[in-house]
Amino acid sequence: MNDYSQLEKRLNYTFKNKQLIIEALTHKSDKKPYNNERLEFLGDAVLDLIVGEYLFSKFPKSDEGILSKIRASLVNESGFTLLARHINLGSFIFLSLAEENNNGRDKPSLLSNAFEAIIGAIYLEGGLNVSKDIAVKLLEECHPKIDLDSLSKDYKTALQELTQATHGVTPTYEMLGSSGPDHKKEFEIAIILNEKMIAKAKGKSKKEAQQKAAKLALKELKR
Repeated sequence: MNDYSQLEKRLNYTFKNKQLIIEALTHKSDKKPYNNERLEFLGDAVLDLIVGEYLFSKFPKSDEGILSKIRASLVNESGFTLLARHINLGSFIFLSLAEENNNGRDKPSLLSNAFEAIIGAIYLEGGLNVSKDIAVKLLEECHPKIDLDSLSKDYKTALQELTQATHGVTPTYEMLGSSGPDHKKEFEIAIILNEKMIAKAKGKSKKEAQQKAAKLALKELKR
């Protein structure tokens, strides 16, 4: 069994009800009578509120649109995966041998879900203020600068980071062709990964087509 007391030290929070942290760390592949999916559901809602309130206070002059964009760049799978890796959460998760052999301990979806579950468990036992203190501390440690410019990444960058982590290579972009008159030309770009086309898209410029294709590729790879 993993020594989750080390995780408690990293979080600076000790669970009174040890079953809560065990449940939060238990992936469904472990085939226990319980898993972390319900706590993940709760933690997702709690983190949405915590980050929303944090940004509301931090940026008193920003409008709703800006705040929503910043929150969206923090409250998502890649954002929570970053926080999970910061506390080495993967090494504490209970999962099946098959999932472990499938690199489960470093899988973004699994890490993100476990992080949400941990925050959900802390919220249940310690309340909103305690879970807020822990989440905000981790946020600020992982994001020395929190603003739209530093957080919003383009799809090409996000795709490059994902494929580097999951496939060990980065994709290439190939021009399939262009059509239309010079003043209204449309370009078609394909994304090739490991000699296989994973997405293609058209745009009014090569850059736009690449971004659209990268967005489609991200959706495809995260299925």
